[in-house]
Amino acid sequence: QARLVESGGGLVQPGGSLRLSCAGSELQHYAIAWFRQAPGQERAGISCINNIDDNTYYEGSVKGRFTISRDSTKNTVFLQMNNLKPEDTGLYYCAARFGALPYLWESVNEYDYWGQGTQVTVSS
Repeated sequence: QARLVESGGGLVQPGGSLRLSCAGSELQHYAIAWFRQAPGQERAGISCINNIDDNTYYEGSVKGRFTISRDSTKNTVFLQMNNLKPEDTGLYYCAARFGALPYLWESVNEYDYWGQGTQVTVSS
């Protein structure tokens, strides 16, 4: 059973960078996704990484700015966020699913384990 703990959120100016971490046990067996919940909106998938081949996928608005990666030795998945924009503001969650990524990787219903979230605020 994966227990996920996110960290790395904070306040950053537009154009700045943050790196989020999602720590857990034996995460190499899980597909991991990052979700963002903006104020007043539903939780939405923004990036994911597969369990076996580490293939990655991104939602359109973050493609080219965010990078997801896995450090299996540290049982941690990272989300490097560059060129942050005010619309990136929200609560960021990591989620895990045992095995491979589902076809609908952006769906909250496809994941069994969730962290508590970390707040990212992009503002000048």
